[in-house]
Amino acid sequence: MEIYGTPEHKIIHGDAIKILSSIPDESIDLIFADPPYNIGKNFNGHKDKWDLDEDYLKWCYEWLDLCIKKLSPHGSFYVMTSTQFIPFFDIYLRKKLEILSRIIWSYDSSGVQAKNYYGSMYEPILFCVKDKENYTFNSQDILVEAKTGAKRKLVDYRKNPPQVYNTSKVPGNVWDFSRVRYRMEEYENHPTQKPIALLDRIIKASSNKGDTVLDPFSGTFTTCFVAKELGRNSIGIELQEPYVKIGLRRLKLTKEFKGEKLQKEIRSFETEKLATVGNLTLFEPHGKYIHRKH
Repeated sequence: MEIYGTPEHKIIHGDAIKILSSIPDESIDLIFADPPYNIGKNFNGHKDKWDLDEDYLKWCYEWLDLCIKKLSPHGSFYVMTSTQFIPFFDIYLRKKLEILSRIIWSYDSSGVQAKNYYGSMYEPILFCVKDKENYTFNSQDILVEAKTGAKRKLVDYRKNPPQVYNTSKVPGNVWDFSRVRYRMEEYENHPTQKPIALLDRIIKASSNKGDTVLDPFSGTFTTCFVAKELGRNSIGIELQEPYVKIGLRRLKLTKEFKGEKLQKEIRSFETEKLATVGNLTLFEPHGKYIHRKH
């Protein structure tokens, strides 16, 4: 286990279960957990596929229990997994926490979809709390447009006097956020990167400035990045060193790691732009010289 960063923003390199065991109980205000889904994704050469589904669930139940122990009495817990395994998480957690919302993160896909069945176009999220009578939910910080009032200008005649419907509302449990695409500014080299917009909503809603946010499977450290931007403290745990380096760079915690200068990976289209800038074009496509003397 190696710890980097500052007291306010810690990046911990190592196994999630071992590190979670070392964190003080009831010390975390918000946990966002996006574990391997057990569907065969390649994480820097490591496939997230267990030999048996039972082994995967046994591992999950271990870190889920640890997350519950680390969560403060008034804390919130958001957890994701694949559509295949979220029912097991749901049944397991409802015995230990209050599940307030079952959220669908919905997105479009430009890739090839299934042809002989209905392709998956969403990922599920469980929103849980320890105490349903006392938890943080900053509804005014996450309002979205209410189309009935904002666009259609409909009037609610049940009220006296009649009133136009509200123009904003708390989001429902179906969230439309684009997946992180290769050409997006926020893109990092990781197979399951979550978008900034998704974590922005979660952290704004379920924490306050100065609170501590924990992500036990940090990946590209979007959770910690957004937490820092919003004035929260963060703890990010990650097993793979290449992703630890992404986190250190994104959070601007250091410029070097083990003698290596931390720089964002240049994407193919950026290489092409650099090559174009580096090689001045002297002729138009039809051979006309375009640099004239003055």
